[in-house]
Amino acid sequence: MLQFPPFISLSQFTLFTLVLGRMAGIFAALPLFGGQRVPMAIRVAAVLAMTLVCFPVLNLRNQPLPTDFIPLCLMVVTETLIGITLGITARALFAAVEFCGQIVGMQMGFAMSSMFDPAMGQQPLMAVFQGLLASLLFLTMGVHHFFIKAMVESFAVIPLGGWRMSGELLGFLVATTSGIFVLGIKLAAPVMVTLLAATVMLGIMARAFPQMNVFIVSMPLNIGVGFLALGLSLLVFLHTLEISFGGFARQIEAVFRLLSQR
Repeated sequence: MLQFPPFISLSQFTLFTLVLGRMAGIFAALPLFGGQRVPMAIRVAAVLAMTLVCFPVLNLRNQPLPTDFIPLCLMVVTETLIGITLGITARALFAAVEFCGQIVGMQMGFAMSSMFDPAMGQQPLMAVFQGLLASLLFLTMGVHHFFIKAMVESFAVIPLGGWRMSGELLGFLVATTSGIFVLGIKLAAPVMVTLLAATVMLGIMARAFPQMNVFIVSMPLNIGVGFLALGLSLLVFLHTLEISFGGFARQIEAVFRLLSQR
């Protein structure tokens, strides 16, 4: 029979496991802490440390707990799904930034040159660069503090094992994931329009000067014009991300409302 230390009861250990499952789901959805670029040992240590810090302040008494192994495993899975649902808003935003980087890199001519990351494989250069900018803004604005606060508040709003798939929750997830493409196009719009204008100009020059080799001129021109457009539109890029990060509170409240419905 499994023996616990005198200061840890079986119910406390079960509650700790459930809290650990929800924390793991949230950290897995946050790219900064649960992304593939973060080593597995760091991810496990971060989740365990956050659970140890938050567990004593959570009021989880008088919670109905399963007594069998299989119901307990199912409840841990539901807690992980709650964490993933809470963190999917941040995951969608960073996915939009990577989508923007892929569009910009392709139009600038970086489609054939990708940075090899041993953890992630082939990665588009501009997607990595703009993802780093988004991560720095995420930390600068203190949005990670907001998610830590949301982790603790979620246990007061959403009961243990309270994940339920409903039509409203499915609609929210679909709207969140479809917003990836809208936000990605918004972030890439300045560079896209500038490079489109440069392509039109090269087409006119090719018709006016047939002797000029447009293909040789277009490659360095697109790269130079693309970097110039990126530099001039950097404030617009960061401002758009700042507005998106500012909407996290409203989205988390919507998730709380949808998951707390019975």
